[in-house]
Amino acid sequence: MFSEVLKQFTFAQTKHRVDSVSDADVKAALNRAQSGIVLDESDLIALISPLAAFHLEKMAMIAQEITRRRFGNVIQIYAPMYLSNECRSSCTYCGFSYENDIRRRTLTVDEADREADLLYAQGIRHVLLLTGEDYKNTSVKYLSEVCKRLANRFSSISIEVYPLKEQDYIQLRQDGVDGLAVYQETYDPDAYARVHLRGIKKNMQFRLDCPDRAGVAGIRKIALGALLGLSESVGEVFALAAHARYMLHTYWQSQLSLSLPRLRPAEGLTNVPIIPDRQYVQYLLALRLYLPDVGLILSTREPMEFRDHMSRICITQMSAGSKTEPGGYSGMPTDVQFEIEDTRTVSDFCAALRTNGLEPVFTDWNTVLK
Repeated sequence: MFSEVLKQFTFAQTKHRVDSVSDADVKAALNRAQSGIVLDESDLIALISPLAAFHLEKMAMIAQEITRRRFGNVIQIYAPMYLSNECRSSCTYCGFSYENDIRRRTLTVDEADREADLLYAQGIRHVLLLTGEDYKNTSVKYLSEVCKRLANRFSSISIEVYPLKEQDYIQLRQDGVDGLAVYQETYDPDAYARVHLRGIKKNMQFRLDCPDRAGVAGIRKIALGALLGLSESVGEVFALAAHARYMLHTYWQSQLSLSLPRLRPAEGLTNVPIIPDRQYVQYLLALRLYLPDVGLILSTREPMEFRDHMSRICITQMSAGSKTEPGGYSGMPTDVQFEIEDTRTVSDFCAALRTNGLEPVFTDWNTVLK
């Protein structure tokens, strides 16, 4: 279990290592990456250090070469579909948090079916189903019913819901789920306890070992992530990369993707920590150099111009036309989880990709592997 691996280092130790990096260390890491040598964790430490910021252009050049060589000129397109914003957990950074006075809604299976029709009509074939942390209103039985209803239309169905048991993932896999997104939010135990005040999400280890359970259950695609702004950024990036390496070695049969979202304003959260664009780009480039075969996701949390720029360098999966509230595509009155920045339609977003020499891909041809 990765929870045992995480005990081997602390955020303070990572920060100390980062602060001890020399310019020679950064150059050596970049030379190894350019030569195609597999980087070790010392190289990663160098690439996320402040000194690496002075080598951002070279990092971007190498990252672009790796991305085009490993993934071609394609961007995998997906869309989130929120099934519910009901939640029994209290998280200080989330618009769905239990205490927030928002309009709550859980879609019926028929309503979810209609939402899916609207996404399908836009060309979406990879859908990500999301809920809050509510075992009762969005039970595994409910999730199974929704997935079975959608399975004949979408080449890939992923879920981003509360952590489940291994047997639950096995059941959902049989019902059409082939992907799981589970973001740890923060890998820092102190910060985790500080921002998760009550509810099932307060159990850090159960969430931390969730990708292991999915890997054992044979879920084909697993996405990990850390939410930048909850703790020390270099610690989050290092821990996320360590988690990714562990998953690649332990569950090699599953495709792995990473996301590194920045905090966005939401109900109850207006004082959002700023992660500067240049620093954020450095972290994404470091992940690409350290993990050349792992997909990198960039959602509509980020502005249009930023997304267009990063799609040309190291990103391989992007959402489009997103709504972050249940029933959002059909205009149901409810409240969002967080504010999005890129509000383009699916067709407009894909047109921009093509202008940049990239090809949007909607269909996952690996469904035979489900």
